[in-house]
Amino acid sequence: MLVRAVEASAFGTNCWVLASGPGEECVVVDPGFGVVPRLRDVLTDERLRPAAVLVTHGHADHVWSVTPVCGDAGSPVAVHVHPDDRYRLTDPLATLEPQLRHMLAAQFGPEDRWQVPERVVDLPGAAEPVTVSVAGLDLTVHHTPGHTEGSTVFATGGTEPLLLSGDLLFAGSIGRTDLPGGDQAAMTRSLRDVLPRFGDDVTVLPGHGPTTTMAAERAGNPFLRALAAGRAL
Repeated sequence: MLVRAVEASAFGTNCWVLASGPGEECVVVDPGFGVVPRLRDVLTDERLRPAAVLVTHGHADHVWSVTPVCGDAGSPVAVHVHPDDRYRLTDPLATLEPQLRHMLAAQFGPEDRWQVPERVVDLPGAAEPVTVSVAGLDLTVHHTPGHTEGSTVFATGGTEPLLLSGDLLFAGSIGRTDLPGGDQAAMTRSLRDVLPRFGDDVTVLPGHGPTTTMAAERAGNPFLRALAAGRAL
């Protein structure tokens, strides 16, 4: 499998590109602030054609470039989002403090620059994981609320399994729950109920920071160790 990362220009958000190989269709995951020029370079270098944009959740740093990325494909491709976070695509900046809104507007353009994506598709909203096929890839969708109401992770199988963990799990840490829509109890349930489904050999592609593995996180992540020991987060 081909996996490429493009780091956003703000907040260090990882935009991931997955394809079965060069010259194929691909999925673009979490295109944040300022990724479009470098993402275009990756797509050109690897001769990739976006078939879908997936977002792990609706925060602005994960969706800001959704509309131009969808439009770059020629006929607009759809952005896929969990229905509980779909409302965030109306205005991803709505929940930000005014000072942060102004800072982002100064760096990335006027606040009214945002446009709702032309095509929005709801990810499976079921509590149990559902497998979807896109761009020749089978991705298992897990609803993992806590960071936001509609936070979602995507997993691949095969001999080199991957987990696109969004802001659920990072190397050595987990997502915050003190932003609007965050829920500490839901985050605990998501970590406790979903992560045990993934083996130690799974490579974790997080929403921020370096890649890691489930083995490394089980061994060294203090939050996962606390859960394993039955302690509260």
